[in-house]
Amino acid sequence: MPNLPDVVLWSIPAFVLLTVLEIVSYRLHPDDDAEGYETKDAATSITMGLGSIGFDLLWKIPIVAVYTAVYELTPARVPVLWWTIPLMLLAQDFFYYWSHRGHHVVRILWACHVVHHSSRKFNFTTALRQPWTTLTVWPFYLPLIACGVHPAALAFCSSANLVYQFWVHTERVGKLPRPFEYVLNTPSHHRVHHASQGGYLDRNFGGILIVWDRLFRSFVSETDRPVYGLTKNIETYNPLRVATHEYAAIARDVRAARTWRERAGRVFAGPGWQPGTATPAGATATPVETTATPADTTATAQQPEPAA
Repeated sequence: MPNLPDVVLWSIPAFVLLTVLEIVSYRLHPDDDAEGYETKDAATSITMGLGSIGFDLLWKIPIVAVYTAVYELTPARVPVLWWTIPLMLLAQDFFYYWSHRGHHVVRILWACHVVHHSSRKFNFTTALRQPWTTLTVWPFYLPLIACGVHPAALAFCSSANLVYQFWVHTERVGKLPRPFEYVLNTPSHHRVHHASQGGYLDRNFGGILIVWDRLFRSFVSETDRPVYGLTKNIETYNPLRVATHEYAAIARDVRAARTWRERAGRVFAGPGWQPGTATPAGATATPVETTATPADTTATAQQPEPAA
């Protein structure tokens, strides 16, 4: 298999440059309607990003072992060629959509992903606020490995997807021309995804492409100004608490549960699930594509008490 570049490593200078330019733009042209930057928040996001690099190296040990075993067992092989790489990127983006969506509607998965939504700011450092428990992501990509995609090729595609998403974390870019907005995930679409209003919750899960959201009816366009963060925000900049607060909340709820059904619901149902509710995790499985109908509030509805 040909050597593929480390996309994230090569993109670090661009990340730094774009962040500096965004900070300067706020200094030169303040925007009272934009969240901008706050020093403690940005520092927490950067710390979370640096920590995720170390933890990802740890999680890669068992993940690569599983992927390699599956790859060796399958007879299929997808060659890494100039024309197969775009197809693998497309397939990875499709499975990313379902992984991302799953991490919003299953509470134990949301406990990992909630980290990325915990900032009430929306800027390029928010893109760096990554979880430390990404061991929950790998099962979603097993079909690609089973179809003969080499684990290294999958890693390249995942890295490219991650790098693309950096630039959509900004308020300094308005809506793009309609053809781009229709096909690609853009800052406008991703601002909706990070918003905490009811009509915006659990929408726009796409990584590179927004067409998956249009196809599976989870798309909402940006109309009202987004309010970022969680529906119940955490009052801490402590990276360890940011990384673990929802796991701690799950543990408290499981301890307080009276039945095994309730315990299972607290872990595997939606984050807003309560005993006696008729709809389990995934109440947003087929939302209507609209800008008016309120979204299900489960994915960010029940957060733990504010930390000191």
